[in-house]
Amino acid sequence: MADLSPVKGPESSPSAVSPPHPPPAQSLSLVQPSTKKKRKAVKVFRLFRSVFRSFPIMTPAACKFPSLPGGNLPDTRSAVGNRITGTLFGYRKGRVSLSIQETSGTLPALVVELAMLTNVLQKEMSLGLVRIALECEKQAEKEKIKLLEEPLWTMYCNGKKIGYGVKRDATEEDLHVMEVLKAVSMGAGVLPGRSEADGPEGEMAYIRAHFEHIVGSKDSETLYMLSPDGNNGPELSIFFVRI
Repeated sequence: MADLSPVKGPESSPSAVSPPHPPPAQSLSLVQPSTKKKRKAVKVFRLFRSVFRSFPIMTPAACKFPSLPGGNLPDTRSAVGNRITGTLFGYRKGRVSLSIQETSGTLPALVVELAMLTNVLQKEMSLGLVRIALECEKQAEKEKIKLLEEPLWTMYCNGKKIGYGVKRDATEEDLHVMEVLKAVSMGAGVLPGRSEADGPEGEMAYIRAHFEHIVGSKDSETLYMLSPDGNNGPELSIFFVRI
C-alpha cells in the first residue's frame, strides 16, 4: 500500500478564478494521519497504462453531484484495498481540487488542483460514469520519488486530454473546507459564500465519498469511488499512472 503521509508540492498553481475573499481565521481540529501499517492492497490494474485512453464513456445511473443539497449518504464498505476519504471541491467557475485524507477528521495527505472547472465536472458526472487519469513521465533521476509525490500530471477525462494537474500544499482555504466538512463522511452539496455580495460565484460545490485505494505497482494507483447508491460499479474512478 502506498504511503499516504502528507506530502509537499509546488507553492502555488494556476487557478481559473481567485477566491472572492480569504477564508476566516479558524482553529483546526483536524489531526495528523496515523502512521500505522496499512494492510497490503490487492495488486491489480497493471495493464491500465496501455488501455486507459480507450475506455468508453458509459452512462449508468447519474451521479448526485449536481443535485444533492447536502447531507450524508449510505455507507458502503469494500472487501479489498484501503478505504480513504476523497473530496472534490471548487468554486462554480473555478478549478476543481482533489483532497485525499486518511479519514474525514485528518489533515489532507495529498491535494491536487485539477485541469477542470467545477461546473464542467458537474456536467460530466450528471451524464454518467467519469474516469479521470493523471499521468506523469518516468524519469531516471526521479526513481525514488513515490507516485503520489509527483508534482505535475497530464490529465485525461474519459480518454480526452484536458490539461494538467498540479500537486500543491494544502492552503488555508483547503483546510477551512476540510474542517467544515469534517462531520460529512459521504455527501454532495454547496457551501455558501462568505458574503451575499459574492452571489452564486462565491459558493463552493463539493462531493465527498469513500474511495477504494488500490496499488497496482509503484507506477500505478487507483481510487475507486464506493458507490453511495449501491449499484454495480463506482461512478468516479481516478487513476494515477507513471509511464
